[in-house]
Formats: sequence, structure tokens, C-alpha cells
Amino acid sequence: MSEGNSRAITTNQLGVHDKLDALVEKYKHSVNQRPIGAHTQAAFDEASEWLASGSGEIILDSCCGVGESTANLARENPDCRVIGLDKSELRVGKHAHYSAGQDNYRVIRADVNDFWRLVNQHKWQVKQHYLLYPNPYPKKTQIQKRWHASAAMPDLMAICQDVEVRSNWQIYVEEFTQAAAHYGLHGVVKPIDTTHPMTPFERKYSSSGQACWRVHLT
Repeated sequence: MSEGNSRAITTNQLGVHDKLDALVEKYKHSVNQRPIGAHTQAAFDEASEWLASGSGEIILDSCCGVGESTANLARENPDCRVIGLDKSELRVGKHAHYSAGQDNYRVIRADVNDFWRLVNQHKWQVKQHYLLYPNPYPKKTQIQKRWHASAAMPDLMAICQDVEVRSNWQIYVEEFTQAAAHYGLHGVVKPIDTTHPMTPFERKYSSSGQACWRVHLT
């Protein structure tokens, strides 16, 4: 019997969006001129200063929520510098409960779209990038709110060639995989064994009887 209370994805979209490829190509060949938010610029400057104070390859954990996944990644990669990003001050503020007690990671409040642009502009060398359970925006009309069909995709693809995406909506992961192929990255969508969940969302979806999906793109 399921113990969680997460609602399943409801959508009027039955498969990969028919406009996905056209949108990916549109943004691939355009320039994002949206101004960088002041709070994200400040967060990036703070992260850059922290990185300069030590050494190690960089791992990004975008939409990290309370940062449980960030702490786990830092524990699993002690020689790397791990940065968790989330736009919610409330979620980031709860991170202390999940702290790994290590000094090789930071959890930062920032707009990931702007942060990715700054990472790309400053040519950070990112080893791995995790996108764990982003808002799927499941209505068919919301396609351009999904990162892979938005102006954020070129920066996202430019900063790292090793990307893992997870979602409880299979179509989201399939769309991301198809969009990433436009940039030369490939992977296979697979169900997740949630015996050891990476995030509270993954734990909650699993306990609600929902399947979770992942793709590792390289």
C-alpha cells in the first residue's frame, strides 16, 4: 500500500511535444539577452570566491531543493566541489537538516537560468551536472517553460557534457533526451531504483507509488 501523498502528473500531452525540435533549434541559434538578476549575480560572485579558495572539479546540482542531494553528492565525491542551486529561499533555508558536515559543498539560492549563463560566460570547468526533479510544467501549452525547450538550453548544454536528469514524468525525460541530441549528447531513459532516493521528492514519489525516470547524457 502506498504511504505517500504526492499527486501524479496530470497532462493533456500524450507524448514528446510536436514543436520540441523546432523550439530547440530556435533557441540554439539565438542570443539570450535577458538581464542577469542582481541576487543571482551576487550568488555567483560568492560561489566563485569560494571556488577560488580551494581546488577540485566542479559538480552542479540544479534545483537542489533542500540540498539533500547536494550533501549526498559531496559525500560521494570528496575531492570535488559541489554547488547546489535552488530559487526558493525557503527550501535552501532548510538545508541544515540535511547537512553532510563536509566543507566541499555549498547550497545557494539563485535563479538557475541566470547562474548557468554566468557559468558559461566565465568558462567554469564543470565535471557533472544534475537536474533532479525540476518543475515539469506538464500542460502542453507550457512547453517553453521546460528548460530543454527554452532560451536556457544553450547555456545548459555548453557548461557540461555529462548531465543527469530525473523526473517522475517520463515524457519530460524523453523530451530532454531528444533536445540534448541536438547538441551531440545521448543517453537512454530508464526507470529508477528508488531504494536509496537522492532527494526528498524522489522519496515522496516512490512512497506514493509513482515511477521515477532518469537519463544520463554524455
